[in-house]
Amino acid sequence: MDFTVQYVSFFVIRMDGQGEQVTKHFTHFQTLDQAGYEHSTLSSFLDGELMKISKRKVDRFPKSDNVPTKIGRFTVEPGHGLSSNPNYNQFQRLLIAKNPEAFQKEGEALVRGYMDTSAIRGGAFIVIRAKLNQYMDNPFLFLLKCDFEQKVAHISDASTLIKEVEMAITTKNMKSIQYPYMPEEGMVEEGELKLHQASHARYFEDFLPFVTYEKPMPEIIKEHVIQQAHSHIAATYEEQSDVRMAEEERLEAWANTPKRELQEQWTPEQVIEAAAPIVEQQPELELKLKLDHLQVKAMLSDFGESLHIAKTNGKYVLLIEGDSFQFEKGYSPVEFLKPEPLEEVLKKIRG
Repeated sequence: MDFTVQYVSFFVIRMDGQGEQVTKHFTHFQTLDQAGYEHSTLSSFLDGELMKISKRKVDRFPKSDNVPTKIGRFTVEPGHGLSSNPNYNQFQRLLIAKNPEAFQKEGEALVRGYMDTSAIRGGAFIVIRAKLNQYMDNPFLFLLKCDFEQKVAHISDASTLIKEVEMAITTKNMKSIQYPYMPEEGMVEEGELKLHQASHARYFEDFLPFVTYEKPMPEIIKEHVIQQAHSHIAATYEEQSDVRMAEEERLEAWANTPKRELQEQWTPEQVIEAAAPIVEQQPELELKLKLDHLQVKAMLSDFGESLHIAKTNGKYVLLIEGDSFQFEKGYSPVEFLKPEPLEEVLKKIRG
């Protein structure tokens, strides 16, 4: 899978001053067509980067809100098409630009929008239109941002040893946007893009105000569980009753507590029923829990199948079943254990 660059515009953003006195401005260095790009040093600098960006894996529902790579979607009002979205229209104008001058003009508008975001850093902003040779004729748009690297030097000669390089850039930690998003080779989603930013700062996504990103999976699951809990409360207690209001307050407190205890409200069957739609969407979803100092890492689908929670004599018991044990780090005599029958262990626990 390789790309042919049709147009590329190279801009440099500079930040002068500090704090509230900082001034931001950009300079357009050059816009190249296909022939110009292939014979430029920019070609060797970006060699393989477009393929790397397109192949970079991304989860539609990420594990957290701070993952470096996300899928963005152009927002549209109900009953309206993508053409009602300003960011989508901006990208489309770059994709249909007929000549380098038109491409440069639209690229400059994009850079101006980027410079209006807060907390940006100086660096190189590169706008690329490229065609994926193997699969399709419609081009892709790539937006790349390389921050300036501090204290970069190269070896010069025996007398000066090293020479400082001003405005040095590197593809390491480069921020990027690919539009349209390509979930599989040869397949594109016209209403979506893929954004990558290695740092936790969000200014690279902030300059596209009409693009939204999927909620992280933990937040989606939390909302689903809260909804299930509200339904359980509504079905169990009378409306406007004191006990129902107390349960609602208890649920709200639970939802805002990072370290939570077992609530002891639902039967195992109710838990499995509530977990079923989550497991269907995310079969490999992790389940982490801690019993005193013992930590267990399983999958949500394991509950009720190979992982069970019980209670006896006021204490919790975890039952985990499987076909084999595997020991890796930390040799111990436990590895030579001949397991007792479960009934004998339960007698000890009850005793």
